Amino acid sequence: MYHSVSSCTDDPYRITVSPYRLDRQLRWLRGRGLSGVSVGELMRARAAGRAAGLVGLTFDDGYTDFVDGALPLLRRHGCTATVFVLPGRLGGENAWDELGPRKPLLDAQGIRTAAAEGMEIGSHGMMHTDLTTADDTTVERETKQSREMLADITGTDPEGFCYPYGTVDPRAIKAVRNAGYGYACAIDPGALTCMHALPRVHIDASDTSVRLFLKRTLNPLRRKALPPEPQVPSDAGAEAGEDEGAVGSGRTGGGR
Repeated sequence: MYHSVSSCTDDPYRITVSPYRLDRQLRWLRGRGLSGVSVGELMRARAAGRAAGLVGLTFDDGYTDFVDGALPLLRRHGCTATVFVLPGRLGGENAWDELGPRKPLLDAQGIRTAAAEGMEIGSHGMMHTDLTTADDTTVERETKQSREMLADITGTDPEGFCYPYGTVDPRAIKAVRNAGYGYACAIDPGALTCMHALPRVHIDASDTSVRLFLKRTLNPLRRKALPPEPQVPSDAGAEAGEDEGAVGSGRTGGGR
């Protein structure tokens, strides 16, 4: 999982990958016969038994540098990706990152540009709120309203959700499922791992070919099947398998 793609060196949360490093990482995938795709495409291929050699790419937060920094490289290497955006902060900035630096976020037109280039648009909530500590009203707004707003922007109901900070609990899974999402991404949801809490691998500027090899070989996302959905009471919703599975964007210490 990725976040920002730029040459910025002020990076206290390790969310920034330079265009040069992203290019090298995508070359590494291609050199091993792997194809980067959106998580939605990966999940559909997996359900059809055709996910071998596919790797899910995600970019969290929806920074404007996705269009200028990441998109040209994804096109060059024949990749697609899922961009998880914040419709409650259109054209804003990453105010939740206390240490900065401030990075501008995509506005509605930027989101449409990414979608028109074949990228999947998913929700990261409205305001980048931790769903595990928010009240029920806020959780519903972050999941349901964000999906409705993105549908208005892109003309398509988003299939995927990404939990801010990677944090997830049964209540958050229930809200995401009830809002109509087909899948959701976390970071390391442990026992909660399921289609609505997919694990991902943090990729950053330090990930050279050796580190990528070790992550692909050793990370725990290589499993034959996703566990069933957790039994969450409802009042009314990786590398995966021997296929390659969902990777993505992220931070250490609990993604952003």
